[in-house]
Amino acid sequence: MDNTDDTIRRFFALDAAGDLDGLIALFADDATVVDEAQTHRGTDSIRAWRADVASKFTYTTEILAITNGGPGRFLVEGRITGDFPGGVADLKWDFALADGRIRRLMIAP
Repeated sequence: MDNTDDTIRRFFALDAAGDLDGLIALFADDATVVDEAQTHRGTDSIRAWRADVASKFTYTTEILAITNGGPGRFLVEGRITGDFPGGVADLKWDFALADGRIRRLMIAP
């Protein structure tokens, strides 16, 4: 496992543990997250987004595949199960990394 793969795995482990500070530390200061057609720029905005999700829903994530999408890019396929509307969702996380930190994350069905 290389450092970039480790960053992705730590992202999901910290999310599962509810470690918001640890999760935010994985992001570059000027990182961008796109989720549910909303863009969150910078760690303050990303922190608010994650805190909002964590306050609304409880869920678990099952990683089905991690694919190297080219230099610094990883595509993750997974399934979340929880107490949100519908209860189950298959999602794709598209990570762009630089220097071991997340620069961009796009989440889509």
